[in-house]
Amino acid sequence: MPSLQEMSDKWEIQQKMIDYSTAVDTRNFDGLDTVFTPDAHIDYSTFGGIDGKYPEVKQYLIDAMPAFPAYYHMIGNADIRLNGDTATSRTICFNPMEITLADGSSQIMFCGLWYVDKHVRTADGWRIAERVEEACYTYNVPGGSIEAIAAPKS
Repeated sequence: MPSLQEMSDKWEIQQKMIDYSTAVDTRNFDGLDTVFTPDAHIDYSTFGGIDGKYPEVKQYLIDAMPAFPAYYHMIGNADIRLNGDTATSRTICFNPMEITLADGSSQIMFCGLWYVDKHVRTADGWRIAERVEEACYTYNVPGGSIEAIAAPKS
């Protein structure tokens, strides 16, 4: 039977994953400051995104996400493994995204992925220190490639 501390830790880690989805889905990118450590490594390259440190990735999201008029991240099946003040997790994500096509119409594409995370307990609570997206599938992607869609427009 897990201890109260273990249950509390798992709950707080799950809440951080929800906080991530909420911040991105509401375009409140400053909300990510309480999700990630300042030096977190984030790898979105599996779908053509950036691989870098948190400040650079935060700016990438600010620049890239306007390409998608509507989207959400539905997460579940969080497999959290605690080890004292660190933890790992693998969480499934279903991510439908609207994209505006060249002719002005739009379509919905779907991404299925896992977030593979490393978490650390900090003075301010649990934070994600590393996030790597692991691809499962894409469906209905215009041109068959997300890379060109997610590239920030200059």
